[in-house]
Amino acid sequence: MTRILTAAVLIPLVVYVIFGGHQILFLAVTCLVAVLCYREYSDIADTHGLETDSPLAYAAGLVIVIVPHLDPVIFVLLAMAMLVIAIRSGSLTITLMQASAVVMGVAYVFGAWRCAAGLRMINPHWLLYALALNWVGDIAAFYIGSRIGRHKLAPRISPGKSWEGAIASVVFSAVFGVVYLGRFIPEVPLWEAVLLTAAANAVGQLGDLSESALKRGAGLKESGNLLPGHGGWLDRVDSSLFSLPFVYFWLARSSMSL
Repeated sequence: MTRILTAAVLIPLVVYVIFGGHQILFLAVTCLVAVLCYREYSDIADTHGLETDSPLAYAAGLVIVIVPHLDPVIFVLLAMAMLVIAIRSGSLTITLMQASAVVMGVAYVFGAWRCAAGLRMINPHWLLYALALNWVGDIAAFYIGSRIGRHKLAPRISPGKSWEGAIASVVFSAVFGVVYLGRFIPEVPLWEAVLLTAAANAVGQLGDLSESALKRGAGLKESGNLLPGHGGWLDRVDSSLFSLPFVYFWLARSSMSL
């Protein structure tokens, strides 16, 4: 029940920010969520002795989210800066790992939310679609998987997930994509709506498993406790952190290019 109540509060707020909020409000909310996600990522990294909670990482991440058409050289500069900072750490044996963890975390978290901002600039419906396809898929995977799931998807990483639930997630998500895109972005062909949604859902499930692997490797069950019934922000958006860049990349490289 707590999980449902939290979703019932968050979803209307997300829809309002995407469609009714001023660009400044949208960026402020996006940056706040990105910062919270990165903070939880840093908590996971801390269990491995990696100090990724750097002001420079947050600054670079926020610039990535806010500044449109940013030159990707910022990642090169960030890598250089973090290597310089990492060599000052107490143990030189973690210099490479610490610098790499920061750059990956910034790309993983802030880069994904930069793609969210890009999707909203194209059409707010693209952004809601890229988020909602995971919501629909997660619900389908939970209910179908809990009832008929017999074959474990990744028992070493997430014992509760099944192949039956994963397939249901793709199918229900694809149906949602056909209906949503057909209604709000009708220029998208039927075949593309099915293919894009199914692929984005599958990529999102990989994002879910990847975040689960990070937590399991750190001995954590949840990334945080800010969202009652959901755990942390990273737990709630782990699928979206993969599907948002995927949908954005698809649009950038398809006939509906940026």
